[in-house]
Amino acid sequence: MRAVIYARYSSDNQREESIDGQLRECMEFAERNDFTVIDSYIDRALSAKTDNRPNFQRMIKDSYKNLFDVVIVWKLDRFARNRYDSAHYKNILKKNGVRIVSAKEIISQGAEGILLESLLEGYAEYYSVELAEKVKRGLTENALKAKANGGTRTFGYVVDKDRNFQIEPVAAGIVRDVFQMYADGKKIKEIIDVLVSRGVSTNYSISVSFSFIQRMLSNRRYMGEYRFGDVVIPDAIPVIVEKELFERVAVMLEKNKKAPSRHKAEDDYILTTKLFCGSCGAMMNGESGTSHTGAAYRYYKCVNARKKQCKKKPVKKDMIENAVIQAIIEFLDDNKKIDPLVGRLYQAQFNESSAIPRLQEQIQDTQKKIDNLIKAAEQGFVSESSAKRLQELEESKKQQEIKLLQEQIKKPLLTQEQIEFGIYKFKKLDLKTRKGKQKLIDSFVNAIFVYDDHIKLFCNYTDSEKIITFDELKSSSANSPSPPKIRTTQTGSPYFSSTKGLNSSATVYRQGHRARALAVRDEARARWEEKRSIGSAPPRTRPRRLFRRVGA
Repeated sequence: MRAVIYARYSSDNQREESIDGQLRECMEFAERNDFTVIDSYIDRALSAKTDNRPNFQRMIKDSYKNLFDVVIVWKLDRFARNRYDSAHYKNILKKNGVRIVSAKEIISQGAEGILLESLLEGYAEYYSVELAEKVKRGLTENALKAKANGGTRTFGYVVDKDRNFQIEPVAAGIVRDVFQMYADGKKIKEIIDVLVSRGVSTNYSISVSFSFIQRMLSNRRYMGEYRFGDVVIPDAIPVIVEKELFERVAVMLEKNKKAPSRHKAEDDYILTTKLFCGSCGAMMNGESGTSHTGAAYRYYKCVNARKKQCKKKPVKKDMIENAVIQAIIEFLDDNKKIDPLVGRLYQAQFNESSAIPRLQEQIQDTQKKIDNLIKAAEQGFVSESSAKRLQELEESKKQQEIKLLQEQIKKPLLTQEQIEFGIYKFKKLDLKTRKGKQKLIDSFVNAIFVYDDHIKLFCNYTDSEKIITFDELKSSSANSPSPPKIRTTQTGSPYFSSTKGLNSSATVYRQGHRARALAVRDEARARWEEKRSIGSAPPRTRPRRLFRRVGA
């Protein structure tokens, strides 16, 4: 896995050595877990309570380029201490396929905060719908005029000050070359090699990858077509690739398109970065292979076992994933455990230093002062200064309430009913999909340690660990029905086999059964030939059905 390191210290009193220490321990962690570190992002003397950190923002921006899979931090508080920023940026990284791991905290701190972040992400998406609709109205007006609406820049074009697309001559020439090379029969891998040899990736600070070329070859903007949502305007922007060449390439792409790889559906290892070896503490990553029968097997294996430094045996992927998901489902079905969790999550929102509780206290204090002045007025203690003070307090309260509303919109505090509803929504996840399973794991699972005869499951909804034995793991796996595997013999006759394959006694039995079937066939054929010779043979269809039935 490709990894980057993010390091930070927050005070000028801290020395440069603190950064060196973070980098050293993060590098050791990466080496232990077989990560390839390709870059590091460092912010000096900047607090994690704010997201206004230059290299932090550069890391988030680079995550859109699909250059790395993991962000390694010394401790999770190096990433962010503000819960809302943490939820926001973790969600961005997650959408870009990037995970965050801690070099010093195998079990991440603030487990309830992780679950709360997941709920906040869901509500943030819900609240953003109305805002998205308002923004879309403005973007649609731009689209009707074929103007740029932001987003990732299309290679080969630049946007002028009036937001109109203009051709960038050098990059446009590269685009034309790519289309022509593909039309001439070059493979995408060969096209990448040509572009890299020309220095395209260096000169334009882009990653010339398979997906980059595929997106380029299928981008209809190059033949002048403008698209935004439901708005489609042909010949609206300058043409880089002639329509005839574009359509010829489109036909070739469709023809060369391969069926989706099996690993996309089956080999997504959803416990990656959360599964650890109980023997040495290293991560366990996905591994797959194929037996001599052609059956595919998928496991989680200790990274040190690959280096012959650990004797921990691999564990079956489906078996351990099914057991972990089943444990979470059992928890979600237990209302007696949900109720206290809702209360803890509600209180956890106030543990972080936030402007909302402070503003609420200020409003209460101002209201008390207003009430005291009103009581004094009712008792006859009225003066010009007290009336002026009352007016000032009422204005102050009004401003405080406005600030509170603004802060609540920016950083909402969920009610207990909203938290309970958010947890209930986890029951509605489609666990037949990889996305549904991953959402459940990311939200509820903190860490899993695998030992020789059991696993220890640490979840974000409890302080105690849950121990699951391998007997329970096997029964959990057995409760998840899977279709029988089919393999083909040398003669082409299909028969069913178990996932463990055939042992020697089963092989002998099948060989004996086939021998008996052949003997029955030969005997039936001999009787039929004998009857045919004397003119009393039955219709030939009956013995043929018999032969097919016994496997002839």
